[in-house]
Amino acid sequence: MEIKKLNSLVELYFRKTEEVDGKRPFLKWLKPDKQTYNWEDITERIFKLTTKIKSLIKQGDRCLILSENRPYWLMTDIAIMNAGGISVPIFTTYSANDYEYILNDCKPSLIFVSNQDQFNKIKKFINSDIKKIISFEKIDTESLLIKEILDEAINDKIVNKDLKRNMPACIIYTSGTSGNPKGVVLSHGGILSNCEGAVELLETLTSKKNPVFLTWLPLSHSYEHTVQFIQIIVGAKVFYAESLEKLISNMGVAKPTIMTAVPRFYQNLFTKINMNFEKQSGLKRKLINQTLNLGKKILKKEKLSLGEKIINLLCEKLVRKKIRDQFGGNLQAFVSGGGALDQNIGEFLNAVGLPTLQGYGLTEASPVVSCNLPDLVKVESVGPPFRTNKVKIAEDGEILIKGENVMLGYWNLKEETEKAIKDGWLHTGDIGELDKNNYLKITDRKKDIIVNLGGDNISPSKVENILCLNENIKQSFVYGDKKNYLVALIVSEKEITKEKIKLTIENTNKSLTLIEKIKKFVIINEEFTVENGMLTPTLKLKRKEIIKNYKQQLENLY
Repeated sequence: MEIKKLNSLVELYFRKTEEVDGKRPFLKWLKPDKQTYNWEDITERIFKLTTKIKSLIKQGDRCLILSENRPYWLMTDIAIMNAGGISVPIFTTYSANDYEYILNDCKPSLIFVSNQDQFNKIKKFINSDIKKIISFEKIDTESLLIKEILDEAINDKIVNKDLKRNMPACIIYTSGTSGNPKGVVLSHGGILSNCEGAVELLETLTSKKNPVFLTWLPLSHSYEHTVQFIQIIVGAKVFYAESLEKLISNMGVAKPTIMTAVPRFYQNLFTKINMNFEKQSGLKRKLINQTLNLGKKILKKEKLSLGEKIINLLCEKLVRKKIRDQFGGNLQAFVSGGGALDQNIGEFLNAVGLPTLQGYGLTEASPVVSCNLPDLVKVESVGPPFRTNKVKIAEDGEILIKGENVMLGYWNLKEETEKAIKDGWLHTGDIGELDKNNYLKITDRKKDIIVNLGGDNISPSKVENILCLNENIKQSFVYGDKKNYLVALIVSEKEITKEKIKLTIENTNKSLTLIEKIKKFVIINEEFTVENGMLTPTLKLKRKEIIKNYKQQLENLY
């Protein structure tokens, strides 16, 4: 299939259905007793949904999707576009203010909602512009139940051939670390172009085994939203995880070959494996140390001596295989995106037999810009740019992107769009550099920089990542703009004493420069979560919200 010759994501799906065996398993939700859908099942349901949606909307109408990940999600997304609508996926973890803002901003004609819990979040913001609500489960208002639509006979097999690459496919609201979410309008061509770059990257992985994906990151996130079309291209079997808490056990069931997630997941994974390693002693401990040392040498393409090669074979059988088996045994790659992955975590996971490829992107770029290659991983980088987009570094170090993958603009925000895209180049707000092998390295964030009283620029996220590598610290927040020194908010387990945290920070300070050292800290009882408004739905710190809530405690440290 030549992706660059396709006109739309709808055409992509239906072209794929001509290539695959219709009886081949496609989608499975890992909730108990949920059925596995084959390609024929999904296609039939897309046709039925398309007919119903087309009777309710006009060309270009926005259709909202508020649901956790499940097979109905993908069916709905494709059917909306096939019916001539624009898909507007939104997070299930937004605040009431965000829901109110988004509904008023995009003015959807049609809302798809999964169940009563999700409907409760938006029902008071629904106005008369909304023609219909379609629910996946019964809710306490007048709505069409999706099962009733899918029980109807197919009258018409609509395949929309009027869609073009430069037309809007979806509006994805960026969670944003401050202010209202911004609606990023992505085109069919933009997402197809991104898929083209990703498929080239995955060719070495998907050629070895039939690809199996385990999906956990919300499909309302631009990263996972695009991944579902990559899954279609490679003819993958897709499992939807039950929840973050059940992710590891779900991996044992799904046995994924590829999995995409954000850095927070890998940080938790690192902590769990490391804690288990710390408990070992004697010969086991020596073998673990050798596994890490030799794994890092292999990662850096350093030659092993004959003795090291023999020891490495033992490490492979006795350590790495056991770890891989805990995650289903078939994993060929974790792909990390949606934020910076700490270099130590990247090295550790690759060394213990869990290949982890860090990539880089942003919603405005559909979203992936670059990614490490399976046969050449540089953990300190985010890999070479996809062939389908251009990357250059501005004079002030800002990363600029050009290509079909760049958004059409922000919905209803002309000025913001003009600030973001100048002469066709998307200004990312990230600072970086390209090495001699054209690998991109992110060195800072333009906006999230602390400038101390001495005028030094400090990256708080770098210090936070280093602090959170220690098992005594679950979360941290670094503060110190226009101050003489840095301070931190620390979240830890209840049984960890203040003295232990103090020692941990003193040890961490040894690896930091003078201006990055944490001089004082305060332990807080409440974790930063999406629910309390301190984290974005992609688990990034909402810096302004945290400062607003803890301003006094932070200022008391000076």
